[in-house]
Amino acid sequence: MRRDVLRAIAALPLAGGAIAAPAERESFRPSQPDAKDFVSYRTVDVKGVKIFYREAGPENGPVLLLLHGYSSSSRMFESIMSKLSAWFRVIAPDYPGFGWSDAPDPSAYAYTFENLSQTILDFSDLLKLERYSLYMQDYGGPVGFGMATARPERIHSLVVQNAVIHEEGLTGLWDARKAYWTNRDAHEAAIREGMFSVPAGIARHVGDRPHLERYNPDLWMDEILSLRRPGIDRIQLNLSFDYQNNLKRYPEWQSYLRTKRPPLLVLWGQHDPLFSVKGAWAMQREQPKAIINVLEAGHFATYDVPSEISKRVLSFHHDLEVA
Repeated sequence: MRRDVLRAIAALPLAGGAIAAPAERESFRPSQPDAKDFVSYRTVDVKGVKIFYREAGPENGPVLLLLHGYSSSSRMFESIMSKLSAWFRVIAPDYPGFGWSDAPDPSAYAYTFENLSQTILDFSDLLKLERYSLYMQDYGGPVGFGMATARPERIHSLVVQNAVIHEEGLTGLWDARKAYWTNRDAHEAAIREGMFSVPAGIARHVGDRPHLERYNPDLWMDEILSLRRPGIDRIQLNLSFDYQNNLKRYPEWQSYLRTKRPPLLVLWGQHDPLFSVKGAWAMQREQPKAIINVLEAGHFATYDVPSEISKRVLSFHHDLEVA
């Protein structure tokens, strides 16, 4: 009945006896987000190793390289990339052995922080990145400071987030790691527990904060599952053992801050079980103009307070431009 009524209405003549022609439909054009809002996922071959990276922002924008930490990958920056891409061309690579990048056997690739730095330098060469800012978290500290001291002319500014270059920034949890450095075989079991277990993953993300129910377990479980892929444990143990060489380079990196005086923003999640906030303030001794922001966050602050981090990074670089 309802269909018959609709047919009858459609057949009615208009004034003047003409029959209405159906209105021409406009072509459907779905709305498109701004190009800057897209995050692209790419790979590039760096001397035989496929490096996965995330990229967002204008190709001609100032470059911000995001250097991740353990036990994460470039995924830790996903929550801030779209916001930062309003100003930057943002690029976040996965190191070899992390995330979606290749994980060559240790017999074919030396898993040292010096070599990770060199690989990311080679990566930046392939992308023709002549000048950039660095955002460094955790392992990103030694990777990034290694890059900065090797190519100081490329550095526009530094953002350090929960990464240390002073021993006073290491908490008591590093005592087990230091024992591992003195006798690898005797202490490897303890290091495995501290690196690959679920309780350790929770501790890295939550720290000393209450209310575990407020934290998404996907964050640490995804990382633990990634770490349990075949062969990844040996890669990570090699890097853990090599970390002692970062401490030997601390004086070099401190000297870099004192002599080169790059613009420096330090963002620090104060609930970090691994790195004390003392490590943040120590950097101001080397670079007195450093801006220190202590955040209500943990080791992985980009997951905890992404909007605040994005605003502080953008504001810092805006001030550099207008100074």
